[in-house]
Amino acid sequence: TMACRLKVLQTHLPNPLCPHLCVRPDIQASLDAGRPVVALESTIITHGMPYPDNKTTALQVEATVRTHGALPATIAILDGVICVGLTDTQLTRLADPTTPVTKCSRRDLAHAIASKHNGSTTVAATMVIAQLAGIRIFVTGGIGGVHRGVEDTMDISADLLELGRTNVCVVSAGVKSILDIPRTLEVLETQGVSVIAYGTTEFPAFFTAQSGCKAPLTLNTPAECARFIATSHQLQLTSGSLIAVPVPLHLAGDGERIEVATARALQEARAHSVQGAAITPFLLRRINELTHGHSLAANKALILNNATLGAQIATELAKLSGVA
Repeated sequence: TMACRLKVLQTHLPNPLCPHLCVRPDIQASLDAGRPVVALESTIITHGMPYPDNKTTALQVEATVRTHGALPATIAILDGVICVGLTDTQLTRLADPTTPVTKCSRRDLAHAIASKHNGSTTVAATMVIAQLAGIRIFVTGGIGGVHRGVEDTMDISADLLELGRTNVCVVSAGVKSILDIPRTLEVLETQGVSVIAYGTTEFPAFFTAQSGCKAPLTLNTPAECARFIATSHQLQLTSGSLIAVPVPLHLAGDGERIEVATARALQEARAHSVQGAAITPFLLRRINELTHGHSLAANKALILNNATLGAQIATELAKLSGVA
């Protein structure tokens, strides 16, 4: 509604270069001063977790980013306005299952904005908006990838192509083992994306540190990651990067149980001919059911772990500019 749009415009500063982009004033001030800011997506709030876990997890992720020295900027579209940094009221509205929200990738942004819809941003859309706002680091749970059976479906996540054309560093737990990880890494290589495993030589697969795939690159400290990101921007590269963080050791046991559940859920999906956009929500729901909620708890812990590292990298990146 017009009243909701006006409320958004009262709490956010319009961007002079993009009339549809509004940034929360404290975030814009930090960006202008070169202080550390970390972008966060909103699809995990609207489509990734049930209520109220979605709201509490989003607030915990924001708090974790703050604890480690950076300012969190959760990104979403509210009443056709891109909001960089949500207020608590806006986040609560987005988390409410009765709020109509469209899941937006790059292809959906213009339509959602022109139609004055609410939209949650995927990895791809969050990267587009983070770059518009001038945010270089983005934390998420896991990115999309190449789906198994791609030779029949051509189902390849737009996240991979976005990483090839938008210079934002994405910190995630790798990709979920429900995907075809070797082919995902091949697509990222073709797209010119630097794929870095943090503190390990094996590419992590979300709930498990072992994917069976060697990581193309390895970095071991937030400072090393920051120097890499700064250099990629100095080279004016147009492709992004992926820093894949292995599951913390205390979650490894859960990870093994979740892998067993994942294999069963994949079999069920094939048996019921679940395909396309429906497959990921189906698999995540079944895995959570089969693990009696352990996968949801592990999912939260992974995101918080990624948020810690993302904030540390952002802080080190600001130090390179002589700010933090």
